[in-house]
Amino acid sequence: MTRSLGYFTDVALRRQEGSLVQALADGTVVRSPANPTFWWGNFLLMPAPPAPGDLPGWEAAFTRAHPRAAHRVFGVDVPGPALSGPVADEWRAAGYDVRADTVLTAARTHAPRRLNRDAQLRVLQGADWDRALALREAVNAADPHGHEPDGYRVFARRKLAAYRAAQAAGHGAVLGAFDDEGQMLAGLGIFDAGDGVARYQNVETHPDARSRGLAGTLVHHAGEWGREHLGARTLVIVADPEYHAQRLYQSVGFTPTEVQIALERRPAE
Repeated sequence: MTRSLGYFTDVALRRQEGSLVQALADGTVVRSPANPTFWWGNFLLMPAPPAPGDLPGWEAAFTRAHPRAAHRVFGVDVPGPALSGPVADEWRAAGYDVRADTVLTAARTHAPRRLNRDAQLRVLQGADWDRALALREAVNAADPHGHEPDGYRVFARRKLAAYRAAQAAGHGAVLGAFDDEGQMLAGLGIFDAGDGVARYQNVETHPDARSRGLAGTLVHHAGEWGREHLGARTLVIVADPEYHAQRLYQSVGFTPTEVQIALERRPAE
């Protein structure tokens, strides 16, 4: 069992989506053959933080595990603290983004101060999945650090297909906020990670629908849905501490619990 709550839920959800998880003597390999460009579906989980000089060995291990991958991503299976000093400097010098995301938890959420009462909230069904793809593409297009559109569309279709299969199997759901014309304005996933834990996925709001209280409303709605339909006793969500989303999650009842360490290098453009 993983020691990091963030990676415990990550690995559990990848299994639900059909990923292959292999425990090795020096770490854990996660492979997603159905979505090879999904970085965090094809990664290597270290059992402990790397030491100075470990980078070449870990890169060689990643290449053995994922010989065709253009990306390089590693998780660290500890609940923090963030990497710092010579180790962090070594990985940054090699082109890695050294991340320390915040893992937040709640037993139950409460309604946001700005509750959106106009949108229709529902579990995705039928044509909603096409609307979810349109939402993801719009969010990516508006992101100054977004991905190349054609490649991202392929990835997003595969990812939504995995969510749809997990939803059909009863593992959780993708929920959306829709306007009167059926456009999906915001969306997220919430899935059962086991042991009474439910993990949120991909909280997104359409660039043209922001500042309406949609994300907070949907996060709260999904929390209540997870408690009722998944029997969740602990809700888990992960946020970039430099982004406003963490404050939003805290505003509906989440509390920072641990740090999730990630080392990520994008494919060469």
